[in-house]
Amino acid sequence: MKAILVHGMGRSPLSQLLLAKRLRSFGIGVDLFGYSTFRPFAVSLNRLVTRVLALDEPFILVGHSLGCVLIRAALPRLTKVRPSACFFLAPPNRVPRAARLFGRNRVSQLLTGGSGRLLSDDDFMAALPVPECPVRVYAGTAGYTGRLSPFQDEPNDGILAVSETVLSPSNAPVLVPVLHTFIMNSKVVARDIASTVASLGGQTPLSEPASRTPRRPGRIPA
Repeated sequence: MKAILVHGMGRSPLSQLLLAKRLRSFGIGVDLFGYSTFRPFAVSLNRLVTRVLALDEPFILVGHSLGCVLIRAALPRLTKVRPSACFFLAPPNRVPRAARLFGRNRVSQLLTGGSGRLLSDDDFMAALPVPECPVRVYAGTAGYTGRLSPFQDEPNDGILAVSETVLSPSNAPVLVPVLHTFIMNSKVVARDIASTVASLGGQTPLSEPASRTPRRPGRIPA
């Protein structure tokens, strides 16, 4: 099994090196996909589709933040080569309040490019397809809550509220006590990905008893 890792906005493949190392330790091959938000979203999308179509083995898609949006946008063009599963880490599955708040800021527009504008586009976000394959969604909960928080008392990862990561009513996110920026470094997220991949083939993940890995959506340690 090959895992294609797609990083988040303003990051690089370096941000997913630790996750890549852990997945390899479970016997999963890894391909790091890099892109730049200074280039048009369509260019990055075309590159991702080309990379995936070149695969000649079963694969999963693992995205962080904007990388999840890129993956979902690519799905309609992957009819001949379908992922075995998708794993979304801190995904904006609807227009996040942060995008609405900063979307009109010129500095923010300069830093996020066209991708930032798409994240604040209700029609674009609503039109993104839901994967037909098995999906796991992970949401961070280590963000500040309270009277001075833009999220008030709603669980969040500092960038997204948990409610903004929900993909569908039947697919509740796995809650992880980490911040948005570091969710890919969670050991349990890596174990859960490996366990889910193993279950697709009826196998037990290497170096980790299946009974120790959460199988149902819920709160898990980092």
